Amino acid sequence: MADEAPPSYTPFFGIMGATAAMVFSALGAAYGTAKSGTGIAAMSVMRPELIMKSVIPVIMAGIIAIYGVVVAVVVANSITDDNSYTLYKSFLHLGAGLSVGLSGLAAGFAIGIVGDAGVRGTAQQPRLYVGMILVLIFAEVLGLYGLIVALILSTK
Repeated sequence: MADEAPPSYTPFFGIMGATAAMVFSALGAAYGTAKSGTGIAAMSVMRPELIMKSVIPVIMAGIIAIYGVVVAVVVANSITDDNSYTLYKSFLHLGAGLSVGLSGLAAGFAIGIVGDAGVRGTAQQPRLYVGMILVLIFAEVLGLYGLIVALILSTK
């Protein structure tokens, strides 16, 4: 019974894990970039000298996509077509992809909203900048938590 081959659909779940990691984290990064970018564009009309200082939310949103790429590559490289890739392993990979993907989506939304409001507010009151950076760090770490869980799941 232990030498029995896993079902033919076993790799599907691993592939869906890699896909979920990339798609959801890229969606979060795209939303964070777009939302923060509109804030930067609105702010730059009033204070064009602050444009480079206000790019921080866009950079932080891009990092979210990197988390997804890392997990997608780890999962995709673990998928094999022989009997060593079990259903259990494929479910772990699905969980890893959903973990980093959905936490990256949430982090991207948070970064976008905080980045938009933060850069607009910084144009009016420069002392707001440090507070914006702190909140952005707390939003970014949500994606990092998902990455940590995904790496633990994908290496079991």
